[in-house]
Amino acid sequence: MPTRRAVVMPLLAGLALPRRAAALPPVDRIEVRKRERVMELKAGSEVLWRFRVALGRRPEGHKLREGDGRTPEGRYELAEFLPKSYFYKAIRISYPNAEDLERARRLGVRPGGNIMIHGLDPRIEPRWRKDHWLFNWTRGCIAVTDEEMDIVWASVVPGTPIDILP
Repeated sequence: MPTRRAVVMPLLAGLALPRRAAALPPVDRIEVRKRERVMELKAGSEVLWRFRVALGRRPEGHKLREGDGRTPEGRYELAEFLPKSYFYKAIRISYPNAEDLERARRLGVRPGGNIMIHGLDPRIEPRWRKDHWLFNWTRGCIAVTDEEMDIVWASVVPGTPIDILP
């Protein structure tokens, strides 16, 4: 659950998406702590939103190669917003960075890509949707509920840094 209440702004066709309250400072970075399965949207040192996350099926350690099921570790940026995604909405992360590419070159492997923050897999049964974070079910991405994805979507812009920590 988010730590702050969202102000709701009505949109087209009766949809409602969360919108940052004017009193809240803008999100200037995201921090993901893999061991805790937590993602925080921050303004300076202040945590504006905190969400439980699901990660790749092998969350321990840094992503080394395509298909390893790991969520990368390091500093990246939010690169591309995808309003239509199989996983509700998605925001692509700038993985692989130059360091990741060099590591993959040294290992003689492909680094992979397409790492995102996204909503839920539509195949997750309703009874598990709230507790999806108890299972590492992504292929290396960071997953939140669809409602939480709306909050992330409304709170960040392309280029926002994201630190993914062990």
